[in-house]
Amino acid sequence: MRKFMAGKLHGIRVTEADLNYHGSITLDPDHCEAAGFLPLEYVEIWNKASGARLSTYVIYGERGSKCCVLNGAAARTCQVGDEIIICNSVYVFDREIPNMRPRILTFDDHNNVVDRLEYRVTADAKGNYDFAILDHEGDELVVPTPTKGAKKKGEK
Repeated sequence: MRKFMAGKLHGIRVTEADLNYHGSITLDPDHCEAAGFLPLEYVEIWNKASGARLSTYVIYGERGSKCCVLNGAAARTCQVGDEIIICNSVYVFDREIPNMRPRILTFDDHNNVVDRLEYRVTADAKGNYDFAILDHEGDELVVPTPTKGAKKKGEK
């Protein structure tokens, strides 16, 4: 078995940091459910501003609040307003990879969802893998390069 990405909140902004809380990250249940995050599930967090990386568990905050609160020791790794990436994972066998449909949400500066994406891996008869990003309408996007953003397949 290998560890694979199962869902991601990409570019969500930290709304609060509470050093005196018990620990964890508090997230809006609407965001969690859309990406497949469960309460008490361990997640990896990557701070785009500082490069800090940590793991903690999810607790649900107020529904509709768009909150993203780092609690306890995690509060020392991020500042309010920092853009972070939160990712959960799952262990699966290689043959199960094409059955996975990780859900990715991207956000604006106010933690409104901008895009709902899905990652898809396919395998041919020889076992060679291919990767695609699908938008919320199921259209395949071109995998972005460092200098170009994602766009629909066939667009220039």
